[in-house]
Amino acid sequence: MVGKMTLVEMNNLTIGFSGEGNGCVGLSGSAPRVGFPGFCLQDAGNGVRAVDGVNAYASGVHAGASFNPDLAYTRGQFLGAEFKRKGVNVALGPVVQPIGRVVENGRNFEGFGADPYLQGVLGAQTVQGMQESVITSVKHFIAYEQETNRNPTTNQSSTSANIDDQTIHEVYLWPFQDLIYAGAGCVMCSYNRINNTYACENSKTQNGLLKGELNFQGFIVSDWGGQHSGIPSADGGLDMAMPSSFYWNNNQLANSVVNGTLNDTRLTDMATRIIAAWYQIGEDAADYPPLGIGIPDDLDSPHTFVNARDPAAQPILLQQAVEGHVLVKNTGVLPIQKPSVISLFGYDAYTTTVNPPGGNSVPPPLENYVNTFLQEYSQTVDISQDILTNFTDNLPIPNYPETVLGTLTVGGGSGANNPAYISAPYDAFQDRAYQDGTQIFWDFSSYSPSVVGSSEACLVFLNEYSTEGRDRWSLADPSSDQLVTNVASQCNNTMVIIHNVGIRIVDAWIDNPNITALVYAHLPGQDAGRSLVQLLYGEVSPSGRLPYTVAKQASDYGSLLGPCVDNSTSPQCDFNEGVNIDYRSFLARNVTPRFEFGYGLTYSNFSYSALSINVAATNASSNDTAVGIGGQTSLFDSVGSISVTVTNTGTVSAAEVAQLYLQSPRGNQTRALRGFQKQTIGAAASSQFTFNLRRKDVSYWDVILQQWVVSSGTFQVYVGKSVLETPLKGTFQAGA
Repeated sequence: MVGKMTLVEMNNLTIGFSGEGNGCVGLSGSAPRVGFPGFCLQDAGNGVRAVDGVNAYASGVHAGASFNPDLAYTRGQFLGAEFKRKGVNVALGPVVQPIGRVVENGRNFEGFGADPYLQGVLGAQTVQGMQESVITSVKHFIAYEQETNRNPTTNQSSTSANIDDQTIHEVYLWPFQDLIYAGAGCVMCSYNRINNTYACENSKTQNGLLKGELNFQGFIVSDWGGQHSGIPSADGGLDMAMPSSFYWNNNQLANSVVNGTLNDTRLTDMATRIIAAWYQIGEDAADYPPLGIGIPDDLDSPHTFVNARDPAAQPILLQQAVEGHVLVKNTGVLPIQKPSVISLFGYDAYTTTVNPPGGNSVPPPLENYVNTFLQEYSQTVDISQDILTNFTDNLPIPNYPETVLGTLTVGGGSGANNPAYISAPYDAFQDRAYQDGTQIFWDFSSYSPSVVGSSEACLVFLNEYSTEGRDRWSLADPSSDQLVTNVASQCNNTMVIIHNVGIRIVDAWIDNPNITALVYAHLPGQDAGRSLVQLLYGEVSPSGRLPYTVAKQASDYGSLLGPCVDNSTSPQCDFNEGVNIDYRSFLARNVTPRFEFGYGLTYSNFSYSALSINVAATNASSNDTAVGIGGQTSLFDSVGSISVTVTNTGTVSAAEVAQLYLQSPRGNQTRALRGFQKQTIGAAASSQFTFNLRRKDVSYWDVILQQWVVSSGTFQVYVGKSVLETPLKGTFQAGA
């Protein structure tokens, strides 16, 4: 097909346009003469945004907390199918960066957690599931770790992530490699600069790392407004500019080929990559839905309703919501057993007063804080310069709202979604009270409520909100903390449930003896209340694990607490911590957290035994230089396995997440996640857990040799329930 195109037609494929009667957030150019209709690109990784007839899936952080690759795959299948039914060609997700380097990053909720291995495994499964229906655009490439100064303004460049070769390979490139290996058809380049060059024109990262080392055969699309040059961005590896292009929109690429300033093979390559992804997913099929058929340009005006929801998704929507809840404190009060009287408190317990068509899930009174761009962004791709400037002028805002009124089911910005309904905790408790004959008292407005003296349990519902375009300014809301302590002063069985975008500090009250349970409920999507009540009443045991580290106090995060703030014309951010982010930072600095990475309780207990290590890890033969999709193929070869036996020593069936951490023999290394598996085990039963190791999992990036090398020496093996609770330990030799 590309061979039949003219230079102008190839140029046309690389840029975005506005479309009449179509609300796709991005529309690529077409080549109708040769049969290519163009692409509809649409947000995002947690559901089809800003439309009707779709479901609101659990957010990335919630899926991450499930620690369940099979569920991530199934979630991806149903998610991708909804995009397809809406006439979307490119789903703008999943997200593997930000990875969570900066604790207060406003977009951490979009990714799967603060570990490259976890992001890689769950992201790859998501890609495989979604790409049964639609092209995925994996984002944001690369080292995009803060919203502050993420884009240039009139007098200032975007933040430069200054990062060394080893760190970029072992942390930030790591998950992208797994997703490319899984077959991702598109990668979105990020807003930031890397080592002082914008991501969307950075030849080292795009041509060298992504298209070179990882042998990525798909196309790179800019984040919206992320292109900052013409020929340099084309030569630097960018293949498609969104939502439009001042630099390419007047046949500049075609003309540059003619005048010799752009190699004709590069323009052909850009077009080939775009068309190849179209063919890869089968979007050339006659029965693929027409471009953007289910995405009207104005939801408030009459339009044809296209229902993308599949009734078969219903149990998956509930299951993914259930598994992302993490129980971190339980003094024995859970599960709840048919109480006569309970009392509910807190602004998060009830359904939001609006379900906005824009899909930002930001109820009043926060509407005045929502960026103008984010409101317009859901309706049009014709972005005016004043809107874009407003959006990209994103300095930290002191006292930016941390909470929202109503059940928080998703964060804000392009990672938001549109629920078909919202099951709020209050709704689900009402239904359960009807079944059990329980009387409910509630006060959702006061921060100093009175508690009915006969209450057998008091449940306090909080949330912690963030959005694209702004980093968080705090990890705890003082008013919410005061609400908890006020209720606990009157009720000796106070349970706290937090719908949270990410890390939320709780040391203001966690040791209060009257606070008997705490659940990090994350962002479960539209089945928030229904899933929570199933867990609290013991219909299913909690099985989520923390995909990040909760500190005792914000200062424990050190330099990684907040974004780099540099008011110079060229803001700089040095990634001096290297590979030590999140739990690896706590281990390296010997700081004890409140709740560690991988931590989570169930309604049962488990013992670990019979550690068996069968690993023979050596470097690949010098003749084994084959490169496939995802890079050097030998990195994905098996080097053995480690297995353990886990026994449920409790009285109820529950799922356990066994975790494998390896510590490299190289100096000054902490342990790092290199395997996890989730299995449901019946009471008094046992099950074997096996962690298969790839050569990649025991290798490091050698900056001298410029290749992955198996670490030579003795590896320390840790297996257990979290990064700190590892009852089984062993060793194996590797290298040479």
